[in-house]
Amino acid sequence: MTGMKQPAQIRDVIVYVVSDSAGDTGELVVRAAAAQFHPIVPQIRRAPFVADEPSLAKVVELARGNGAIVLYTLVLPHLREAMTRLGATSGVETIDLLGPLVASLEKKTGMPSRQEPGLNHVLDEDYFRKVEAVEFAVKYDDARDTTGVKKADIVLVGVSRTSKTPLSMYLAHKKYKVANVPLVPELKPPDELFTVPKERIVGLTIDVHYLNVIRKERLKALGLPDSASYATAQRIERELLYAKEIMDRIGCFVIDVSHRAVEETASLIMEHIRSS
Repeated sequence: MTGMKQPAQIRDVIVYVVSDSAGDTGELVVRAAAAQFHPIVPQIRRAPFVADEPSLAKVVELARGNGAIVLYTLVLPHLREAMTRLGATSGVETIDLLGPLVASLEKKTGMPSRQEPGLNHVLDEDYFRKVEAVEFAVKYDDARDTTGVKKADIVLVGVSRTSKTPLSMYLAHKKYKVANVPLVPELKPPDELFTVPKERIVGLTIDVHYLNVIRKERLKALGLPDSASYATAQRIERELLYAKEIMDRIGCFVIDVSHRAVEETASLIMEHIRSS
């Protein structure tokens, strides 16, 4: 149909995230907004730790050349003012993420803002706990080192493709040390699994047909035929039966992850751990 605007291609959508700190906040907001336009995935180009107007001008010039959007999380007022001016004179769309909210909070509280970039990244004890938990999750992922089972705050067990690794990383960002153990009929579970309190162990189960679809997609992504035994219903049923036997033996809390988002499953796990 003539005259109809064509949807933007993935390669055409560019967003510059400009910050006088690391730029994490801006990138998270862009990704949250972009999720509403799936499958379009914008190119996010960070310009972190910007400290002067020439640096801003360089980014705006690049954005103008690429037809890009500029989103900025600048704490210092003179940098925000400069970005507004540069965007207007260059015809580049700029979005101030922090300025209006900071101004509203100043008005409501009657207090001036501290105008110190990076305050939400202060390296305090809480930050180091999170880093330690992430490193723990990586080290003890997929039973690479079974000694992590005894050291973990939470131990996840389940068959392949039940979101053990994504859950481990999500929970790590909530400062939980998580180890995960795959349950495979041909492999004996680590002895450590039966020596820790059952309250710290969470079993993950899933619907046969749902897992069948997930595994077939995984095989396709790897360039393998989806007829491999890994994805057959018979194989999956066998694995799930074996996993149930192990979970029953442990007596652990079990969650069906079928059609659940990682965030929802993680919330159930944290609720269980807090109430144990």
